[in-house]
Amino acid sequence: MKEYRVGILGATGAVGREMMKVLAERKFPISELRPLASVRSVGKKISFEGTEVSVQEATENAFDGLDIVLGAAQNAIAKQFAPAIKAAGAVFVDNSSAFRLNPDVPLVVPEINPEDVALHHGLIANPNCTTIISLVAINGLRKASQIESIIASSYQAVSGAGAAGPIELQDQIHALCCGGPININTFQYQIACNVIPQIGSEAFEGYTSEEMKLQNEGRKIMHLPEMRVSCTCVRVPVMRSHSVSLLVRTKEKISVQKARELIASAPGCRLVDDIANKIYPMPLDTSDQDLVFVGRIRDDLTSDNGLNIWCCGDQVRKGAATNAIQIAELVTAL
Repeated sequence: MKEYRVGILGATGAVGREMMKVLAERKFPISELRPLASVRSVGKKISFEGTEVSVQEATENAFDGLDIVLGAAQNAIAKQFAPAIKAAGAVFVDNSSAFRLNPDVPLVVPEINPEDVALHHGLIANPNCTTIISLVAINGLRKASQIESIIASSYQAVSGAGAAGPIELQDQIHALCCGGPININTFQYQIACNVIPQIGSEAFEGYTSEEMKLQNEGRKIMHLPEMRVSCTCVRVPVMRSHSVSLLVRTKEKISVQKARELIASAPGCRLVDDIANKIYPMPLDTSDQDLVFVGRIRDDLTSDNGLNIWCCGDQVRKGAATNAIQIAELVTAL
């Protein structure tokens, strides 16, 4: 089996570390792992498959000799180094939003549009975490009818804001229990015992940048340029795993039973839908694994061809790290 020289840009962050964990779990064929980060992290040791690997500085020349680079850095860093990665002859699988809507860059969820990987020119974009979780949950429905619109409300865990998110929630919970001061640094407001109905900055007609991603990215991934999506994104005091409420309207009517059958057989999904026995997807059950749990499937009471669906998925894994490595696996198969 051929082995690959793999770099991780942003290796010391939450997603970068998860990428290393998933690479080992999936036994990705690696001859060299090169963790890359800012100069502040140079020399730090990261454990990978029982050995300590030193973090190197991300520079223009740091990608020489690599076959694949997994991006886990912010937009500005991705844009800065993308030309150097391509010039080095590596394929850049980028988790930032910098290139997702570029028409020349494939935007891929392997369970949905794996064939798009073959269209790459050295750069493949990894979609937004909520987009991935939502689309994996409903993709199976397309076997029965075209999806025309989605109304979504996401309930996004604090870890979606990076490593500082869970720390802030834990600190605030401790302060509330012990009577200490509430410190607010990562989020706009106190997140403990609260929900914050804004993620991202205003982007379009009162919708935030995070809310527009489900429509803009969903159209590209599903090759449905006319699909309409209205989304509200909410930060909730949950450590890990995003939840999404979806009203999916299809061209033809899909019965609840048929929807359950399609979702149960769809790749990347697990049907968890038995309200009589209080069985449904929850963040605690979906954390630290890669399946999207789907349940609460029922007819919409406001439209003839609508289905209401509830789904949960680990946004650090399937919503970021695992999806990127699945894309890298597709690259190795080309």
